[in-house]
Amino acid sequence: MSERPAIEFIDLKAQRQRIGKAMDEAILKVVHDGNYILGEQVAQFEAGLASFCGAKHAIAVANGTDALILVLEALGIGPGDAVICPSFTFAATAEVVAWMGATPIFAEIDEATYNLDPSAIAAAIETARKHELTPKALISVDLFGQACDYEPIEALCERNGLVLIADSAQGYGARYKGRVAGGIGAFATTSFFPAKPLGCYGDGGAILTNSDEHAELLRSLRFHGKGSYKYDNVRVGVNSRLDTIQAAVLIEKLKVFAEEIEKRQIVAQRYTAALKDLVTTPYVMPDCVSTWAQYTIRVDADRRDAFQEALKAKGVPTTVYYPKPLHLQTAYRHFPVAGNGLPISERVAREVVSLPMHPYLDEETQDYIIAAVREALALSAAAA
Repeated sequence: MSERPAIEFIDLKAQRQRIGKAMDEAILKVVHDGNYILGEQVAQFEAGLASFCGAKHAIAVANGTDALILVLEALGIGPGDAVICPSFTFAATAEVVAWMGATPIFAEIDEATYNLDPSAIAAAIETARKHELTPKALISVDLFGQACDYEPIEALCERNGLVLIADSAQGYGARYKGRVAGGIGAFATTSFFPAKPLGCYGDGGAILTNSDEHAELLRSLRFHGKGSYKYDNVRVGVNSRLDTIQAAVLIEKLKVFAEEIEKRQIVAQRYTAALKDLVTTPYVMPDCVSTWAQYTIRVDADRRDAFQEALKAKGVPTTVYYPKPLHLQTAYRHFPVAGNGLPISERVAREVVSLPMHPYLDEETQDYIIAAVREALALSAAAA
């Protein structure tokens, strides 16, 4: 009997097999043309990215973290200002706020979606004011591929004068009540880190906005504060441009992105149907579509390690996103926490575990993973 091929947590090689020829041609065209910085492919990709989500402007930058930083810079956010954000997320969401000298205010998440809880925003605003800070913006995070519940968030931001910045690094392309993540918020940012649903062959990111004024400012900021030409520096900026080769890669990936999102739905539906009677499976809000950047279940905290070990023994990789909320991290624990703490964020962090998820998981591999998960759950329960 032949040995089972290794299961990839995210299989970029399978995608490469599908679009490799077109990708090779696109990359070689850039190589032969020699326009490696802001070549024509960058503008072409920006147009496609904006069109996909219904935004007016897309500004491609070097990575997703820079995308957030540049938005805060464009808004003039700095010392004395507060930016509300979740704690159950990757560090970049709060990191950029601290870099600007502003203060992140950590707010609670909704236990069903793992996204920022709209009802927690008022407490975060009150916390900011107690610390004599001016609430200026809110960074939402479309965690694991699902858009936040934006209607109440938008209403609260408008009522309180907060600029809504949607961190869609995991959720770009998700559907929310007829809208597409990337086109929601005063600004949306995304990352093209290779493991993201829409990823390049290195680092990359983008900012999306409907504001002509801010789009012009952001294009200047990403290019050393450029004015009418590159040696006319009208403001202090940074060097954060998406490489032309990465734009060429992303053009090809964007062509299959909608289909890949559909394929992810099939994988997620099969997982959920097979596992919902045993564990907490992901919840997707009505009239919404996740991009399934991750398929994340929850198991009892005292069983998680044993569960992961049992799956590892079966050749099934797992990952925990995220094992420690930011407000408990050494670098961020001195920043304010809204309300009476973040018990949901802390509890979820002890229980979540993500299973392999990508568009090219065939049914046989899915069935193997499902059977392994069910067996691992039984083994971990016996060990607990």
